[in-house]
Amino acid sequence: MNTCRFCLSNELLEDRPLFENNSYYVLGMREVERSHGAMVVLKRHAEKPFDINDREWSEIGGPLAFAKEMLRPFNASGYSVGWNVGDPAGQHVQHVHLHVICRFEDDPAAGLGINGLIGKVNGLIP
Repeated sequence: MNTCRFCLSNELLEDRPLFENNSYYVLGMREVERSHGAMVVLKRHAEKPFDINDREWSEIGGPLAFAKEMLRPFNASGYSVGWNVGDPAGQHVQHVHLHVICRFEDDPAAGLGINGLIGKVNGLIP
């Protein structure tokens, strides 16, 4: 926990939250290949979304709506919204965070859902 870059108390977060409520904050995606995305991050340190409590679940709507509104200028045709849970699933930071990623009709992975994003990142889809 002391080295978790998503725990605000550690002051390791390199960017600033764009929105906050009691339980979550929202960040823009920094990776070039995912610049059309955002993350909804749980403020309390927990590793998996299965650890989110009832109060936290009830407060996720506001940050999720903010993330969608923040991404509106990209004119997305759709969105992929999902969690990576555990190393085999691609969770690189062991702190709960929900990805909100714009999807576009002209993307080679259009129509393939989250699996298309995985294939694109792994070089299976051009």
